[in-house]
Formats: sequence, structure tokens, C-alpha cells
Amino acid sequence: MTSMTGYAYREKNTETAAVSVEIKSVNSRFLDLTVNLPPYLNPLEQRFRERVSEKVVRGKVDVNIRVKNLKGCEHVSVDLEAAKSYAEALANISLATGLLLPDSVKAQTLLPLILQQPGVLQVEQSYDADEYWKLIEPLFNDALAGFTADRKREGENLCRDLTEKLTKLDEAAAFFSEWQPKMEETFKNMILSKFKELLGNQVDEQRVMTETAAMLVKYTINEEVVRLHSHLAALRAEMTGNPAPGKKIDFLCQEINREINTIGSKNMFPEVSAMVVTAKDSLENIREQAKNVE
Repeated sequence: MTSMTGYAYREKNTETAAVSVEIKSVNSRFLDLTVNLPPYLNPLEQRFRERVSEKVVRGKVDVNIRVKNLKGCEHVSVDLEAAKSYAEALANISLATGLLLPDSVKAQTLLPLILQQPGVLQVEQSYDADEYWKLIEPLFNDALAGFTADRKREGENLCRDLTEKLTKLDEAAAFFSEWQPKMEETFKNMILSKFKELLGNQVDEQRVMTETAAMLVKYTINEEVVRLHSHLAALRAEMTGNPAPGKKIDFLCQEINREINTIGSKNMFPEVSAMVVTAKDSLENIREQAKNVE
């Protein structure tokens, strides 16, 4: 059994970059996966998605990958023709206005102005996605392993708690089975007592049996107890045999709740009512915990 909540964080510094990987998840009905990458690494997104999807069935999972380049990836080129054109234009303006600058000042004043003009300097950034993949993949795999282990550890805790609550439900089902014949015998005695009050010792045994049968049709819990045992057995099988039983647990809890409610509605005995309350409390705990199960 695996929990839908988990967390892992890894970071690594190399000579060329500082990389961090964070993976976290919370509850969700389905797999809701978000991968946050620097824009230049978007070609790698599908690779990360596939790795996570292999490990996670349900949950809202956020993967955050941050890269800080320690060495520049920029390539700077100069458009000399554009620079010459700007220089000629500035020289013509200087002549036209009579604002002539000494040669010693021209370089200090005009060169920075020319460099600021659009198109003179062109900066191109080059990113090799495959090289970044080689850098990030080992760190990501380590983070994913830690994330998976964290979910499994929490899942083991959930399994222990669910098993404890399921044992209480088994005890309740056994109690209902034990009380079923007592309830039927009580109904028969109640009807027999009423007939004796009205007819004395001239009681028609066949009439008593008919009335008892009619009452049992309305109040017997035999079918509910049988189905309850069946649902509990299926629930235990899911918890022990299904690696991702969350959805099935929720469905079975609905069926179990229906049987317990029916038993409670047919009941006329305080002992059974008390056990119905205990069973519903244990079942509600299972339903709440199942929301965390993958």
C-alpha cells in the first residue's frame, strides 16, 4: 500500500551548473502531474513525465527542476556593417551641427553609444538539452527514489491503521452473526407472549409461526450479515493484494456502510445499536484514511 502524499528534494553543484530537484504530492482522484522546468529544457519534459508515471498511479504531483548556469552559454557576434553605419551617421550629425569632438574624446563618447544601438551586438544562447539531461537525470532518479520511498513509508503506516480498523469491523460482523438467532428467538417470544395475553393457553402454534415468519421478513438481518462478511473479506483482499487499492477501498466502504445502516434500521436491541455505532465509527475512519491511499 502506498500513500498519495510524499516529498523529496535533491540538489547538486558542478563546475558548470547548480541543479535542484523537488518532487511533492498530495491527494487526488487521478494522476495530476505538473513538471516545472526552465523554458530551454522544455524538450525534456516528456522524459520526466514518463519516469514519474511509471511510479505513481494517483495523486497531484509537482516536479520542480531548477538550473542555475555557472558558466555562460552565450555567443556574442558583432554586425560590423551596422556599427560602421551608426558611426558614419554620428559623424555626419557632428559635422552638420558643428559639435566636433577631439579624437581623444570620440572613442570614449561615441563607442559606447554605437554599442547600445540595436543590431550591433547580437547575443545567442545555446543549450544542449541532451547534455543537461545527462546532468539532471542521476539527480532526478535519486529524488524520485526518495519520493517513492517516502510514499511507501507513509503507506505502511496507513496500512497498519486500516488493518486495525478492519479488525474492529470483523468483530462487529461476528457480533451481528451471534445476535441474529437471538433476535429471531426474541421476536418469536414477543409474538407468543402477545398471543397468550389475548388467548390464554389456546394459542395456535401455526399462527404463531406465521406471524413470526412475517416479522422476520421485515426485521431479520441474515442477508445483511452475509453481505457484510463478504464485503469485509473483499476489503481485506484489496488491502493486502492490490498495490493501488484506494478507489476500490472507497467503493467497498460504501457497500459496507449500506449493510451496517440496514442492520441498524432493523434493530430493536440496545446491544446491537451500540455495536452499529462502533462499526460506523471504524468504517468512517477507514473511509477518511482511504482518501490518502493510492
